[in-house]
Amino acid sequence: MTALSVTLALVATIALLLRWQRPAWYWMSFGVVFAVVRILARYASVMDACGLTVPPSRWRLALALMTGRPIPESRAPRILRLRPTRTGLVLRVKLRPGQDAFDFSAASDRLRHSFVMQNVTAREARSCVVELRMTGYDVLKRVQMPVATRAGVMRVPVAMREDGEVYYRDYRQTPHALNVGATQSGKSVYQRNLVAALAALDVALVGIDCKQGVELAPLARRFTALADHPDVAADLLDALVEHMEDVYQLIRREQRLSADLPDAKITADIWDLPDHLRPTPIVLLVDEVAELALFATKDEEKRRDRIITSLVRLAQLGRAAGIYLEICGQRFGSELGKGITMLRSQLTGRTAHRVNDETSANMAFGDIAPDAVLATVQIRTDRPGTAVAGDSSGGWVRIRTPHLTLRRAVNIANSHAPRTPEIPALDAFRPILPPLGKAAAPSTVTAPAIA
Repeated sequence: MTALSVTLALVATIALLLRWQRPAWYWMSFGVVFAVVRILARYASVMDACGLTVPPSRWRLALALMTGRPIPESRAPRILRLRPTRTGLVLRVKLRPGQDAFDFSAASDRLRHSFVMQNVTAREARSCVVELRMTGYDVLKRVQMPVATRAGVMRVPVAMREDGEVYYRDYRQTPHALNVGATQSGKSVYQRNLVAALAALDVALVGIDCKQGVELAPLARRFTALADHPDVAADLLDALVEHMEDVYQLIRREQRLSADLPDAKITADIWDLPDHLRPTPIVLLVDEVAELALFATKDEEKRRDRIITSLVRLAQLGRAAGIYLEICGQRFGSELGKGITMLRSQLTGRTAHRVNDETSANMAFGDIAPDAVLATVQIRTDRPGTAVAGDSSGGWVRIRTPHLTLRRAVNIANSHAPRTPEIPALDAFRPILPPLGKAAAPSTVTAPAIA
């Protein structure tokens, strides 16, 4: 009996230590078993308490009355599958007649408390089937990205979602995106993770960093073009617009429209072109858009209008030419001048880190997802990298980017430097850097002099 007591005490101590220091390990070893037992034992009573049951059908009531049996109880949705994951559980239930998926979404907070889970989200898997995705611990407290991810062509993992899934930045599905947030909110780390993930793909990275290049210049070996001054940025954007027009001419030549050509072979973008003709896709990262939009003199105003016009043209027309935009800024409102709201309307993806006022959150989500505005202003200051991500469809989710030091990001960019493609239209803006093997002073970005 003493040996059994000691063993139980040792197991309990290990469980408590794991829950405190390694919640993921605790979940996989102990938590998932306790959660499954708890959910199965409480399921019927919880569904009834949350108003997710339906009264018995009329024929069952009639049968009970005719046979003198007790009145049957209300019926809970039937469990189809309960599947454990590395971060929680996935529960699929079959709806009863008269139920709706919205009922489960509205009751998600009550289900979270009743089942003692960290988070519960509900979505409609298919007709009559609702999927409840539960997390067993706070996956955003210490972000650990899984080793294996479902990355693809122009699709890279950049963060963890609050439901335990990986958040992907899919450029073919959401070509252009806006990233807003206050100082020290995690915008730069998000951008750093994005560059590190894109570095392994066959894609050209083009950067505009008017903070003297302090954010993007260290990663310059993986950049095809880089600008660190608004004058250089204006020329770079003009070159990108010209490159886009050349790509459209290529697509037009290769469409080969004829009566006997199958519809599947007719193309209107670069992705249906033959591999040997397909231009390299380009991702344009703008680190601080306000530095491009603000002006103090008449000459700066002309430059600003030129820059914003080029950005709007790229946002409107660049997708088919394989040019994708990532626009970052602390604010992105109409106070930045004419053309800004037109540019924002073209940015389908929205990512908002912690902001200092509700107005800044409204700039990102006010026109597409009012609920996300409240979630954005509630982001805590002690969790940098936490953000609300959504798109123009109105859907949104909380995410957090894993912390990536600048040193690691530089090492990743340097290791993939041989992948950096050469685009003739952007050769004048390619960073000039010393060889990797030699110790040198901090590199600077050079560009042609402005006429």
